[in-house]
Amino acid sequence: MLAGQRWVFGHGRWLGFGLLPGLVALVLYVGALIGLFHGADDFTAWATPFASDWSSPWLDIFRGTLTALVFALGLFLAVITFTAVTLLVGQPFYESLSEQVDRTEGGEVPESGRSLWEDLWISARDSLRLLLRVALFGILLFALGFIPVIGQTVVPAIGFCVSGFFLTQELTSVALQRRRVDLDEQLTLLRGRRALAIGFGVPLVLSFLVPFVAVFLMPGAVAGATLMARELVGADEETTPGRESGGKGGPDQAPPVPGFGPPPSSYA
Repeated sequence: MLAGQRWVFGHGRWLGFGLLPGLVALVLYVGALIGLFHGADDFTAWATPFASDWSSPWLDIFRGTLTALVFALGLFLAVITFTAVTLLVGQPFYESLSEQVDRTEGGEVPESGRSLWEDLWISARDSLRLLLRVALFGILLFALGFIPVIGQTVVPAIGFCVSGFFLTQELTSVALQRRRVDLDEQLTLLRGRRALAIGFGVPLVLSFLVPFVAVFLMPGAVAGATLMARELVGADEETTPGRESGGKGGPDQAPPVPGFGPPPSSYA
């Protein structure tokens, strides 16, 4: 993450260029979270009519806890989907930013060969598939949140790790899609480097909880994710000879993959 932030601050023009999509998405999400905050009480009361006859303070404690969990779930989904929506809104911006990172790091700049509309369709389709997975995790974690002690300690920690992993996937997808790496293979690459993916994503998730911070970190996050994608693809080439080339590559040498620039010597 820090490598990406250093990159954009060293290329100030690209920092300003990458802020625009985040500002648009921020306005949308702030409005949605304000609406959720004001409507969570009514939703909880509507969803729990069986508790209406409970005596005080049990009614207030029960519905207050549910209201907090509903808002927490909404915030969890907002953190995850913010990146997807911002990347979708800012697809041309972040594609250009990612290409510039590849260009400054040396080697050829990979191109998908697809039109902008094809890239937008793939991005939207993959984001929807990921959203369904995240929603399943969110529902499971929401249910586990009712377990005493564990629900207030272990479950939130797991939630941050899940959020961080999928946030990393969303960010690296900009560079990996240009390399024609599909969603399933993206997830395989990240699972193979799970600690790296979580270590990259969790600090961003925590930072994104602070208002306006997500907007200013997004350009650097995309730059850092591009550097990570170069490392992931480079490692995959080393461990999977002949990947995507159809060559016979032996155990000691993998055939080169057209369009893949060389990975950096270190990610940090």
